[in-house]
Amino acid sequence: MSEETRLLSIIICAYNEQRTILDAIQAVRDVDLGPAWEKEVIVVDNFSTDGTRELLETMTASDVRVVFHARNRGKSASILTGIKKAHGDYFAVFDADLEYEADDLARMTAAVNSDSTVAVFGSRTLGGRKIYEYAENYWGVRFLTWLANQFFGGQLTDIAVGLKMARLDVVRALDLSDQDFDFDFELPCRLLKRGHNIIEVPIAYHPRTAEQGKGLVGWHALHTGLRWLWILLNVRAGR
Repeated sequence: MSEETRLLSIIICAYNEQRTILDAIQAVRDVDLGPAWEKEVIVVDNFSTDGTRELLETMTASDVRVVFHARNRGKSASILTGIKKAHGDYFAVFDADLEYEADDLARMTAAVNSDSTVAVFGSRTLGGRKIYEYAENYWGVRFLTWLANQFFGGQLTDIAVGLKMARLDVVRALDLSDQDFDFDFELPCRLLKRGHNIIEVPIAYHPRTAEQGKGLVGWHALHTGLRWLWILLNVRAGR
């Protein structure tokens, strides 16, 4: 790797994703990030019980590292485990359920114009798109995005997007929560509060239904939304 080449650590979080996990891994292995980028793939299994774990135990690809949690610790803990294991200049989170497309990782790396670029997020709503499966999820994210922008002076359109990329050294210094889905919301709030610009690029999104395994719906979505509101207020208050 030349001095000009950057390394992207792609973290795949998996919990009971037997149907899609191997396809997700292959998708990120195949994506071409451009001539200035190399990649490593880190898969974190959050104590799956549906056969995902057994599939990952057979993984022999030299460019994929697999980490197994000894108990279910939640998505944020899985991301932070991946961050601890990462060797890259930047990391990106890619969900194992294939709601997002690996090719959009190349759009994100292309948006990095220098080492001063701290974060690049995908956006499911740039251009006025409304591709959510559930209206309450769409409007909840729109409200929380607007509120975070008011509090921290940001210009985000989709604060809760799962496809996020950021500089590892910056994120490691943030002391982020490892609870439930906190990471997805706390990361942008803390970055914005510290004055870091977050670039957004439009990405594809294929939302699942509850019947297909979507977790953040109904009461769980409401609970998570209230939790994110609490995070926003705490970050605003300086905690």
